Amino acid sequence: MLSRRTMTLALASAAVLPATAFAQADWRAQYPELVLAIVPAENASGVSDRYAPFTEYLAKALGVKVTLRIASDYAAAIEGQRAGNIHIAAHGPASYVRAWTVTKGGVEPFVTTINSDGSIGYYSVAYVRADDKAKTLEDLKGRNLGLVDPNSASGNNVPRFVMNKMGIDPNSFFGKVVYTGSHENAVIALKGGTVDVAFNWWNSEKDSNFSRMVAKGMAKYEDVQLIFKSPLIAGSPYVYLTSMPQALKDAILKAFVDAPTADKVAFDRLSDGKDLGFKPVTHADYVTMVELQDFVDQLRKKRS
Repeated sequence: MLSRRTMTLALASAAVLPATAFAQADWRAQYPELVLAIVPAENASGVSDRYAPFTEYLAKALGVKVTLRIASDYAAAIEGQRAGNIHIAAHGPASYVRAWTVTKGGVEPFVTTINSDGSIGYYSVAYVRADDKAKTLEDLKGRNLGLVDPNSASGNNVPRFVMNKMGIDPNSFFGKVVYTGSHENAVIALKGGTVDVAFNWWNSEKDSNFSRMVAKGMAKYEDVQLIFKSPLIAGSPYVYLTSMPQALKDAILKAFVDAPTADKVAFDRLSDGKDLGFKPVTHADYVTMVELQDFVDQLRKKRS
């Protein structure tokens, strides 16, 4: 027969162990399915192929169904998070700040990717066709400008901010301003002659939206020339809902950070094997993007 002391210790231990299990079961019961939203920089099938293995990995790591949703644009991802229908979203730094603003802090960033050289962040660049005589943005007066999305950092906000510093008002300087909807479409519009200059994201010569298009046979390096490169932009974050249980947010963060070793194949598929991992981030890392958003909003007010 067990002594009273032994029974007391056994009951105490039993009470401690289920506490964690109950906490995990509680968030899984509350969130039996999580939605991961991606805004495509390439065509939808390309995004699906790139993210499908990672989505499967997240489902196994978290123990709940994870559904991949390809959003039509950043605004759709933002509205989905505001409505609570999208639990995790891949944002650009500008679209994250917009989401943070419209949800009144209802979303928070948790990781960004580590580039192949160990750096964090990326650049906005401008391409013209290879046979174009233009060498700077100032050479393109009266011609057509290709931007990506109103909520894109590298495809709109940073270009507008930098051009403002150069004394260029895109709406009066260029013949037409065209929003192409995605980074891939911006390059296609440039190649097809719809626009004469196209902004895009760029990590390095061999790691950019353009290099991905080259790898897929959609473009050749000799098709374009780069005439502008911005200062470094804060890394694009993955963002989850602030309202979710902390245990769930901790589990999501751990799954992302562990991904390069837990499922290297799925992780490498995201960047064609070029990224090194995920680095935890917080809102404090995007304060300068809040200032950039305020600048863009002021520009919009002036034009309205």
